Amino acid sequence: MKGINIMETIKGLKHEEVEEKIKQGKSNKVKIKTNESILKILRKNIFTYFNFIFLILTILLITSHSYRNLTFLGIIITNILIGIIQQIRSKITLDKLSLLDKNKYTVIRDGKEEEIDSDNLVEGDFIILEAGKQIPADAEVVSGKIYVNESLLTGEQNEIEKNINSNLMSGSFVISGKAIVKLTNVGDESFSAKIMKESKKIKETKSEMISAIDNIVKFAGIIIIPIGILLFIESYVVNGSSYGESVNSMVSALLGMIPEGLYLLTTVALALSSMRLAQNKILLHDMKSIESLARVDVLCVDKTGTITNNTMKVLDIFDKNENSLIDKKEDLKILAKYINTIEDKNITIDAIKEQLYGISTEKLSNIEKENFNSKNKFSFIKIDENVTYKLGAPEILLNKEYEELVNKRTKNGERLIAFAEVKNDETIPILFISLKNEIRKNAKEIFGFFDNRNVQIRVISGDNPITVSSIAKQAGIKGYEKYIDCRELKNYADIQKAVKKYTVFGRVNPEQKRQIIKALKEQGLKVAMTGDGVNDILAMKEADCSIAIGSGSDAARGTAQVVLLDSDFGKMRNIVYEGRKNINNITRSASLFTYKNIFSLLLSIYSIIFAMQYPLEPNQVSLGSAFTIGIPAFLLTFEENQKKQQNGNFMRKVFTNSLPAAITSFLAIVAMVKFSDLFNVGVKEITTACSYLFFTGGFLILYKIIRPLNKYRTSVMFLCILGIILTINIMPNFFAIKEISERSAILVTLFAIAEFSVIRWITLILDKYEKNRKSNA
Repeated sequence: MKGINIMETIKGLKHEEVEEKIKQGKSNKVKIKTNESILKILRKNIFTYFNFIFLILTILLITSHSYRNLTFLGIIITNILIGIIQQIRSKITLDKLSLLDKNKYTVIRDGKEEEIDSDNLVEGDFIILEAGKQIPADAEVVSGKIYVNESLLTGEQNEIEKNINSNLMSGSFVISGKAIVKLTNVGDESFSAKIMKESKKIKETKSEMISAIDNIVKFAGIIIIPIGILLFIESYVVNGSSYGESVNSMVSALLGMIPEGLYLLTTVALALSSMRLAQNKILLHDMKSIESLARVDVLCVDKTGTITNNTMKVLDIFDKNENSLIDKKEDLKILAKYINTIEDKNITIDAIKEQLYGISTEKLSNIEKENFNSKNKFSFIKIDENVTYKLGAPEILLNKEYEELVNKRTKNGERLIAFAEVKNDETIPILFISLKNEIRKNAKEIFGFFDNRNVQIRVISGDNPITVSSIAKQAGIKGYEKYIDCRELKNYADIQKAVKKYTVFGRVNPEQKRQIIKALKEQGLKVAMTGDGVNDILAMKEADCSIAIGSGSDAARGTAQVVLLDSDFGKMRNIVYEGRKNINNITRSASLFTYKNIFSLLLSIYSIIFAMQYPLEPNQVSLGSAFTIGIPAFLLTFEENQKKQQNGNFMRKVFTNSLPAAITSFLAIVAMVKFSDLFNVGVKEITTACSYLFFTGGFLILYKIIRPLNKYRTSVMFLCILGIILTINIMPNFFAIKEISERSAILVTLFAIAEFSVIRWITLILDKYEKNRKSNA
C-alpha cells in the first residue's frame, strides 16, 4: 500500500454487516444527552424541596380550615407552569440546533466513501481521519500517518506520531496528516467513553451568579424547618393561641423566607436566553458561558476566521528578486507536484491548490514526508538523501538575508509562504507565495463594540507578527502597534511579562497560546478565547469562556462552550447583550426577593425570642410579594440593561440593595406592634397596619433598585402601586385588610415616613463601609 490510496484493498463493511452490528449494540452511540429530557424537566420543576414544604403548609392550612390563606398556591402553580413551558420551549429549539453541530466522518462501506454522523459508526468501520478531526472511537491505523494530541485524555501537550498499527483513543484529535483507521471499540465500550461523556455534556460547573443564588436557596432550605417549628410552639404553647392562629402565624413567616421565585426567575431567564441565542444560530454547550462572556475583561482572538474571513486568496507568486511567476506555469510545476503530494488540509493549502489548478496532476516520488504542524511552521517532502523540499514560514526556513523582503510584504497585511529546496544542508528559496485574508466587513464595528464596553482585545496568531499587526490595524483594534514574535519568549516568566505589554502575539505555538491565557487569568482578569482550529484547543480549555467558529474543526467545536454555527463573529454581541441583560436584571430581582427573605427571618427570630405573635397573615405576605417583588421582577427582566457588573460582587450587590429595606421594614413593624400595645390598638388592626408597612418597604427597595427612573421603570412602579391599591379596595376581606382607627392610621403614617429616613441612613452606613473596604483592599 502506497500513501493513502488503498481503496482497491479496503472495501469496508457491507451494509448488511452494519445492520447486524447495530443489532448487536456495537454502534458508536454513547448513552448521553446534552439536553434534559421533558420528563426530567417536569420532575425538576415539580418534585422540589420547596414544593414539598408548600405541600405541607397547604395541608396544615386545610386542617385549620384557613382556606382563604391558600392564595399562595396560585402563585406557586403559575411559577411551576412558567418554568416547565419555557424550559421545554428552550429544549425544543436547542435540540433542533444541536443537529447542525454533529460531527460527520467519511466512512468506507461497500467500497464507497460516505459522510455519516459519528453516532452511526459501528465497530469494524474504516474511516478517513485528517487534520482537525476528533477521533470518534478507539481505532487502529491501517494506512497513512497522522499526528494526534491526547491532551483532553492524558493532560499531555505533545503531538504524538501515529503510524500503521498504532492505536488511537477516542476523544483525542488529529493535528496533521491523513490516515485510514479501523474502529475497534465504539460507544460505551471505548477506552475513553467516560472521559468523552464528561467533555461533551453540558458542564455542571456553576457560575458566580448561579452559585450565589444556590447558596441563598440552600440557606433558606436549612433554616425554615427549625424556624417553623419554633414559631408554632411559641404561638400555640407559649402564647396560648388557637391551632388555626398558630398555623397562620407560622405559614406567614415561612412564605416570606422561601425564595422560590428567585430560582424560577433565574432558570427561566437563562432558558429564554439560550432559546433566543439558538434562534440566532448560537449553540451553548455550557450555560455559564452567557454570564462568563458578559463579565469578560479580555477577549483573545485568532486572526483567521475571527478578524478575517475563514478563507485565503493568493495575491502573487514570485522569486527571490520579486519577479512575478504567477502566470509562468512551467516555473510552478514543482510547487504543484508538491501540493499534490503533501496531505495537508487547511485554508492556506486550499488557496494555493485553487491558484495552481490545472498546472500538474503529478506527485513527487519520495522516501519521507511530513505535514505542516503549528509547532514547526512548515511541511517537507524528502525526495532522496540529497534533496528535500520545504513549504512554510520564511522566518523559520530561511536566514536573515530575506528578512527585509518578508517585512516589506507583511507590513501590508500579507501572509508570506516560502517554498524552498534543501540540498547539502543549504536551504535555497525557489519562490514565495503571498496570500491574504479578507477582513470581515463588520470587524471594526465588532471590536468597537467590545472597546466601548471596556473589553481589552488580544490577538494571538501563528502568523508573522507584522502581518497580524497590520490586520489588527485594519480591523480597528487598539494597541495594534504593540506586537511581539513569540519565538523570543523563552519561558513562562517571559510570557507573564509580555501579556502586560503587548496586544498582538505572532508566531505563537499551541502551548504558548495556553500560557498567554493562563498569564492573563493570573492578573485577575476574566478571559474569553475564540478559535477555529486544533491549535486553539489548549487555549480554549484554559479560558473562562471558549467560543468556536462553526466552520472550524470538529475538535474545536467539541471543546468550546459556545459555537457560532454560521461562523458570524458579529453575533458575539448577542451573547454579551443576553449575558449583561441577565446579570443586571437578575441582580435587581434577587435584591427584591432577598428583601422579603431577610425581613421575614428577622421578624421570625424576634417573634420567637420575645414571644410575639407573628403580625402578618399569609395572604398579606402573598399580596405584598406579588406586587412589590414577583410582578416587578418579571417585568424588569424584559428591560435592556448593558451595564457591566464587576466580577465577584453578585452576593454583595444583592445584600447591599436588600439589607437596608429589610432592616427598615423589620424595625417599623416591631415598633408598630409595640406602640399598638401602648395605644390599645386591636390585633386585627395591627396585622393590617403591619401589612401597609411591609408594602411600603417593598416599594422603597423597588424604587431604590430601578433608579434612575425612565418611562418603562416608572410605568412598572406605577402599575404595581395601582395594582395593590385596587386589590386592597376590591377584595379587602380576602386579604385580611381591615379598616383601621385614626390612632392606627397616624402610627402607620408616622412609621411609613420614618421608613424613608431609616432606609437612607442604613444605606449611607453600608455605602461608607463599602468605600472603606475597597480602599483598604
